[in-house]
Amino acid sequence: MRIVRILLLLLLVLLLLPYLVTPFYRTGHPVSVLMAWRTLTGAPVTRHWVDFGEISPYLPRSVVGSEDAHFCKHKGVDWGALREVIDDAEDGEVARGGSTITQQVAKNLFLWPGRSMIRKGLELPLALWIDFMLPKQRILEIYLNIAEMGPSGQFGAEAGSQYAFGRSAAALSPRDAALLAAILPNPVKRSARNPGPGVRRLSGTYMARANKVRRCWSENRGS
Repeated sequence: MRIVRILLLLLLVLLLLPYLVTPFYRTGHPVSVLMAWRTLTGAPVTRHWVDFGEISPYLPRSVVGSEDAHFCKHKGVDWGALREVIDDAEDGEVARGGSTITQQVAKNLFLWPGRSMIRKGLELPLALWIDFMLPKQRILEIYLNIAEMGPSGQFGAEAGSQYAFGRSAAALSPRDAALLAAILPNPVKRSARNPGPGVRRLSGTYMARANKVRRCWSENRGS
């Protein structure tokens, strides 16, 4: 029984740790679980943190337009999109991604990749907590610095931009930004450096969406 109690205590600590750590992420340069794992296993990792103001404004707009259209409205979880995903699954349709940018930040910082009900169950309350504790701009800044953006361990906007276009994230054009947004679901199979027809088609869609994105994060700088 003592061993069981110790194990349960350790489990409780692991579950609570992300909630305790999140407030400290208002500053600093956090790394993702995947980045840490690749470093521990000797796999290549390239990430150069770039503050939000030093990233081309086209990139956050393209990412919000492609990944999370209601980023400015929801409180970490887009319940409408989540219900649509559940309805599609019940109807036997191919599952679509329903995760918000905040959910992806929660997953990348504290959880693990892959689909599972356990991970999703941990991810949802974490996303709500992150949205409560951090301003929208900070959430987006973290995402743009920890998202995988290249096929060989490139993480974040700067590393992804340098790999794909040979220039900094500050110099991304609207097309460059849309191409990076188009590869985010799978930067190993999709390439912004040598985009195929599918990636080019998506990037055109995301360029159009980016023009309609309301920059709610600029309104939350002081929150």
